[in-house]
Amino acid sequence: MSTPNGFPQHSRVCLTRSMEGGAVQDLQAKKAGKAAKKEAGGDGAPPKIGTPISETLKLLPEELKANMKIRSITPRPPRKPRLERAASLDEKSWRKWRRFRTSQESLTDPNETSSSNGSLQEASPSPPTRGRASPCNPCCQQDSLHSSPDALEAGPGGKSRGGASDLGKRASEISSAFGGLLRGKGFAGGKPRLSQIMPARPLPPMELNVASHSLRTANRIDSDCLDYRHYSQHKFGRVSSSLSDSRLQGNGTLYDNCSTDSMKSTFSVLTPIRAKDVRSRSYLEGSLLASGALMGAEELSRYFPNRNMGIFVATWNMQGQKELPVNLDDFLLPTDPDFAQDMYVIGVQEGCPDRREWEIRLQETLGPHYVLLHSAAHGVLYMSVFIRRDLIWFCSEVEYATVTTRIVSQIKTKGALGISFTFFGTSFLFITSHFTSGDSKVNERKLDYNKTIQALTLPKNVPDTNPYRSSSSDVTTRFDEVFWFGDFNFRLNKDRETVDSILNQHPATDVSKLLVYDQLTSEMSRGSIFKGFQEADIHFLPSYKFDIGKDSYDSTSKQRTPSYTDRVVFRSRYKDDIQAVKYSSCPVIRTSDHRPVFALFRVKVRPGRDNIPLAAGLFDRDLYLIGIRRRATRELLKRREQKDQRSSSICSIS
Repeated sequence: MSTPNGFPQHSRVCLTRSMEGGAVQDLQAKKAGKAAKKEAGGDGAPPKIGTPISETLKLLPEELKANMKIRSITPRPPRKPRLERAASLDEKSWRKWRRFRTSQESLTDPNETSSSNGSLQEASPSPPTRGRASPCNPCCQQDSLHSSPDALEAGPGGKSRGGASDLGKRASEISSAFGGLLRGKGFAGGKPRLSQIMPARPLPPMELNVASHSLRTANRIDSDCLDYRHYSQHKFGRVSSSLSDSRLQGNGTLYDNCSTDSMKSTFSVLTPIRAKDVRSRSYLEGSLLASGALMGAEELSRYFPNRNMGIFVATWNMQGQKELPVNLDDFLLPTDPDFAQDMYVIGVQEGCPDRREWEIRLQETLGPHYVLLHSAAHGVLYMSVFIRRDLIWFCSEVEYATVTTRIVSQIKTKGALGISFTFFGTSFLFITSHFTSGDSKVNERKLDYNKTIQALTLPKNVPDTNPYRSSSSDVTTRFDEVFWFGDFNFRLNKDRETVDSILNQHPATDVSKLLVYDQLTSEMSRGSIFKGFQEADIHFLPSYKFDIGKDSYDSTSKQRTPSYTDRVVFRSRYKDDIQAVKYSSCPVIRTSDHRPVFALFRVKVRPGRDNIPLAAGLFDRDLYLIGIRRRATRELLKRREQKDQRSSSICSIS
């Protein structure tokens, strides 16, 4: 049974079946059976293509050769190629083995009538040993159904036939031969011609790097947890480490640049902690160099790799006004620095009657990232300390003390309020004061200063970090970092007319001629007040005295001289521990005759010991909830107003 172009009918069926299902061994068996029938009937030997069929017949049972009958086989069009996902070589071998077993089981099914097993129903070969099936060439070469795995792996010449390169070569040969048949070489007469099937195009390459560089943190793995990296790789199949900024690469931080930049930890972005470390670690018995110390160097480097933190210090004389500013963003969150600070300390003189409302407004402005560590009051002197909520665990107990400089007054409007605590191993002292007023009362203001440093009893329970450099007569020597701010009431020793002329001649950033007449600058240079303290350079206009609600200075009959009454000074036990970043005022807040003055600092923090009374995460929870609720309500109202403005229409009548 041959076609006009010389190809035997059984070859065409074999090629069709190979493209249809891929069961190469099944087609080889049918080809061998049909060839045996033709030789028995005397039709002549079929043309030899590739390997002689006689070698294939040797592998079949003798009963099968004698009892085979020729059957007419109607060719069926090949099925459409099915797109599958890319599989490995091992998976492909397993799939071929499953198809091979399925074809063997179908040979023994008595109800099966398809052409795939029509001539081999009487005797089915035994299933082979499980192994990797060898692909066939387009001419159905000598690989038989009974070949062992070793035979399937190696060809007659001893060369390997199961490699990936041989597999691709044979597949291309099958495709080219079958394409020739479809173009008219394999069919003649009135039989239908099959349309050519184009091979499926390869899928586009997939982007492997799906890292999200926006998810990064500065956390590090403790030195006693470094072997967790190898443990997690063995246990979970991938590396576990903390996320870090590339700038910390050389600082001991685990960092790589692979496709898992966004998620390095096995379970989360937090630093992994082993169970045995939780059992053995005691934060109450740590030391300066101990790996388990809460205040130690490792925890400090985790949150502050360069050991510098940002502190915002502000002072404002509110003049006792009940009305608070509508928005405090320009005051607490100036636009010049790109990032918010780690700590906010706000001191108020002549504060508003409702102190709680003022603190709520501060919490509402700073938002959910900050909590109120402590607040204190002395008459109308208020101080509030806010800190980032993830840093509150590294603070000691907060202590405060007050000093009154005007005893005869029923309302304590003059005096000082101090708050102190230890952060990691660095002790802080914040003092806000309101000194005696009056243009010529410089000596009284110096007395207020001296009384404050002597009478302020701090620290109380928290130990001094360096008692050998402390003095019992000066509270500012008992702390590492000291910030003193408030309404010091020092004036300009010049009349109003001269000061106005200087302000009109020079821009706002050049106030050097005004500072020549500043009382505080003169007294500090003599060493009579604020000994050891420094002040950043002033590049803003005098913060006192303004007409309320206006940008003009005092226009009343008193004609008070504009002055730099509101100041921020600082001192440190160690040289260059405090760096002033910005020193300015907030001119947009006009509810008082004073303008708020603030300063931004970079402060060096040192590791400490755990043998101090800890705050243990204590903060004002009620204030936090009220402030966040107000912030959310404000945002909703703002969005509603914007929506109403967009939906409203304006009609004009001409």
